[in-house]
Order: sequence, then C-alpha cells, then structure tokens
Amino acid sequence: MAPRLLQGSDAVADAAIVAGCRFFTGYPMLPFTELLENMAKKLPAAGGVCINAESEIEAINMALGAAATGARAATGSCGQGVSLMQEGIAELALNELPLVVFTMARGQQDYFQSTRGGGWGDYRTITLAPRDIPEAVVHTQLLFHLADLYRTPVIFYGDYVIAHTSVGIEVEELDFGPLPSKDHWALDGTMSGTGRARQIWTWARGKPNTPGPGPNQSWVTIADKYAQIERTEQRYETYRAEGAETLVVSFGTTSVFVDRVVDELRAEGVSIGSFRPITLWPFPSVGLAEATRGCRRVLVYELNAGQMVDDVRMYAEDRSVIRSIGGVSQDASGMRQGDLLNADELRTRIRQAVAESTTAGS
Repeated sequence: MAPRLLQGSDAVADAAIVAGCRFFTGYPMLPFTELLENMAKKLPAAGGVCINAESEIEAINMALGAAATGARAATGSCGQGVSLMQEGIAELALNELPLVVFTMARGQQDYFQSTRGGGWGDYRTITLAPRDIPEAVVHTQLLFHLADLYRTPVIFYGDYVIAHTSVGIEVEELDFGPLPSKDHWALDGTMSGTGRARQIWTWARGKPNTPGPGPNQSWVTIADKYAQIERTEQRYETYRAEGAETLVVSFGTTSVFVDRVVDELRAEGVSIGSFRPITLWPFPSVGLAEATRGCRRVLVYELNAGQMVDDVRMYAEDRSVIRSIGGVSQDASGMRQGDLLNADELRTRIRQAVAESTTAGS
C-alpha cells in the first residue's frame, strides 16, 4: 500500500479500524469532531457501528456496554467532554473492561485529567501522548492491545496539532503479541437463559452463581494490577541526552520543537539534550532519574501552568535544578496551542534559563 496524504484524525481513524475497533461513539467537540466524522464515514464499511451520542455521558456508557460484550470499542472528546466521562471511565476500570478514550485536547492543560483522573476508587489509566501523526498511528493500535491485555480503559492524549496536521503515511496493521481470551467474561449472550448468565460487576468477577471475592479483595486485586502496570509499562525517549548539562523535559507534540532547538543549540556548543515521557502514566520514573543524573539544570517545557513538572520533581535525581520554562498558551479561539509553541521562543527561554543558572552558580 502506497503512502497517502492524510490528516491526523483521518490516519488515527484508519489505525483504530485496522486495530479491530468495531464500535465508536462520541459527541462532536473540536478538535475531536474530525475523528468522530472519520469514524462515522469509515467504520460501517468495516462492519462496525459509529454513533453520534447526545452527550459525552451517553457516549461513555454506550462504549462501556460495547466493551462488556468483548468488542473492541472506543470513544473520546476534548478535555471538556472527557471531564463528563470520568465516572464512566472509573466504572470501566473497576469493572475491568477494556476501552480506548481519545482525548483530542485543545492544548496541554489536560495532563492532570489524563494522569490523575476524576472518577472514584483506586484506579489509573495508561496514557500515551504521541509526538506526531506516525507515532499516533502506532499508539492507537498499541492502546487497543494494552486495553485488552490489562482489561482497563486507556487514554490517547492528542491535540489540535495531531488532529489537523496532514502527512504522507501508510497505515499498516501492527502485531503486539498474543492476548488473553475474552471468553470467560464477555457478555456475548451465549449464557442467557441458562441460569449461569455472566455479570461484569467487579465484586462478582463474572463468575455465574458463585459468590464474588467481596469488595476488599476486589480492590486489592485491582490495585495489584495497576502496580504491575506501573512497573512494566513505562515508556520514554531521550535525545542527545547522554552527558548533557541541560535536559529539557516535554511531552506530546511540543517535543518536536524541543528536539529541533536541541539540535540548534548543540551546533553552537551547548551541552543539551531532551527527555520525553511517552507514557504520561505510568510516568517513566526510572528513565527520568537516570537521564537527570549529573544534570546542572532540568527544564520542563509544557503548555500549561505547570502540571507534568510535579512528576518531574518527584522523580528527577536533584529537585533543586528543576525549572519550568513553559506556560499557559492558547490562541484567541481557545481551540489550539498559542504563541509559546514556537521554536524561537523556546530557544530564547532555554538560553535565558542556562544564563541565569550559570550566573547563580558562579
């Protein structure tokens, strides 16, 4: 198959369908709208169903029902809509149902929402933040795999740049390995009328006509699962970071700008590199601790008032060298990133931080 020129939302829709998604629902809110439109256009031809829900609350509960049947299902919105889905996301997590939630954010101000969540109970959501459309295509398919592997809702953290940029790309099916069968828990109708019908209520764990483990053991089992995920699913990327005196930490689409400036400053003799968490949760704590070892300064570039910087402070080797160089940055419409998503502005901020820390240390 030859590469095609695709908008990001178009490519992500293709990747979801290739990954086996057969149920999709959502309520239109920019920049999620184009993903919903593409799924509505393409999913029926693949034998699936796409529903324009009346609200995000209906969307998450429709998707929950589809996931309970064992189907690969997904929903999404921008951050405002995902806020309405929090109870449903918690129910998916605590009832151990796999679902992909596409957060096509209007910037980077939904980091806490994706990594901390707003639902009830002890749960977390695996969150991947692609830097560009080719990686978004990979992440989309990986998230469907991880959702099924761990029976949990997962989050794709995109933004306006991912949704609306166009690139030449070939969307191919990826194989991430075998998965456990869904036969023992999926509500597929085969047990109806037998007296042994399944249920998805957490405390029963889907066992027909037998007592469940009870609430406490259920919570413990779920907590153990997320502890395992936190140990085994940390993903990150470093760029020219070995031996760097300055390390810039960023996530998602801002990292493309960071790496360009790193190259420019390296050419001028500045000892600088970058670190990018690919999984916002689980945050790559081990990788960050290693990458920041010996750094004279750790600069955090994110387009919000300071959210990921909390995780950087938690895991960097030396908290005293951490400084935020990002900030709130929205355009006049409030729909997309603002003026700080700019290589020249970033370069200036890095230069200023290096000069100030050098002066302070002299």
